[in-house]
Amino acid sequence: MKTTRKLFIGLGALAVLSPLGLIAPAYFKAGSAWGEWSLHEIRGLVGYVPDGLQQLSSVWRALIPDYAFNGWENKGAGHLSFAYILSAFIGIALCIGIALLLGKLLSGKASGPREK
Repeated sequence: MKTTRKLFIGLGALAVLSPLGLIAPAYFKAGSAWGEWSLHEIRGLVGYVPDGLQQLSSVWRALIPDYAFNGWENKGAGHLSFAYILSAFIGIALCIGIALLLGKLLSGKASGPREK
């Protein structure tokens, strides 16, 4: 089996397992996943929000906030699990696409054969 095939199988397995990020924190009463805190949660954990983080919070908006689609937040574990898996596959596809595009651009193959 080729290495890339093994890589894609592994990534697919991780994507299918991604709803564990939804189930495990609820089961263990752990709250949010590490590093995915909102400004409100950071304020509660640390006592304040650093100025730089406050300023940067308005710069980036997630493509699929909370890994769910608008209106799906209260639909139940089945819908949220599907949204998690779909979000994982979208993220994997975007990362692979960007990596391939950068590879082509940096290798100079995007513009065709080079003249000597």
